[in-house]
Amino acid sequence: MRPRLHRYCARIVGSAFDGEDVVQDALVRALEAWPVAGEIRQPQAWLMRIAHNAALDALRHRKRRGWLEPETAVDDLPDDAAAADTRVAAAASLAHFMHLSTIERAAVVLADVFGYSLAETSELLGLSVAAIKSALHRGRTRLKAVAQMPAEQRRAINEVDRERLGAYVDHFNARDFDTLRHLLSEEVRLDLVGRAQFVGRKDVSKYFARYEANAACRLALGHAEDRVVLLAIDASTSADVAYVIVLDWEGDRLARIRDFRYGTYVMEGLDWVSSTPRASR
Repeated sequence: MRPRLHRYCARIVGSAFDGEDVVQDALVRALEAWPVAGEIRQPQAWLMRIAHNAALDALRHRKRRGWLEPETAVDDLPDDAAAADTRVAAAASLAHFMHLSTIERAAVVLADVFGYSLAETSELLGLSVAAIKSALHRGRTRLKAVAQMPAEQRRAINEVDRERLGAYVDHFNARDFDTLRHLLSEEVRLDLVGRAQFVGRKDVSKYFARYEANAACRLALGHAEDRVVLLAIDASTSADVAYVIVLDWEGDRLARIRDFRYGTYVMEGLDWVSSTPRASR
């Protein structure tokens, strides 16, 4: 379910990276709720509801638009999405979904991306079927209009980030991992997405051992979600970009590493551009 949950959460919060944080939060909530939840007859729907609530909490935390009921419910709209609506939703970027209100986003993703029926979408979101119809109608109309708009201009990339990540790439590709270990802060966090988490310089320092043993893996600079990221290319498995690594800094020290080696499903919804002429999307 994890890739499916991420596909939903990323579209609700408008970010592949933030969507993964929401998935982790949702899974923690599910583990905490499990002992007292009783019999769970529909585990996928149960997890989806938890993920939906976690995504809404993330939006509220970011002071974005909260959960809104439609002003009017439309009863006479068609029940099923046309094939064209489904194709538009499936191809839409995460940024496109952010032009919809939260309820429109949720309804379109559940109905047109995941294929839930009106009744199932209504149950998952706790809204009437009429309200779902209304949200779908508005959301589909808006998404089609947004999809036809010119691509939005990317925000300027922080040159400091570009320079220090460029230096990181140079040291990595030269297999100079001792220099990279020196960059770690004392309380650095490592998230091997979908696999494990570590905290503290001593434990996180071991992270580089796997890459030391894999000479076929190299990094390149890229842009995704208006930030500089690391693109991992492993010649032993693929000539194209396999996954991304995201670094967060405190001053000149590494505060957090998010390595998506085991979470490649994030690439599905991520618009990234390589700094090299090839392998851009």
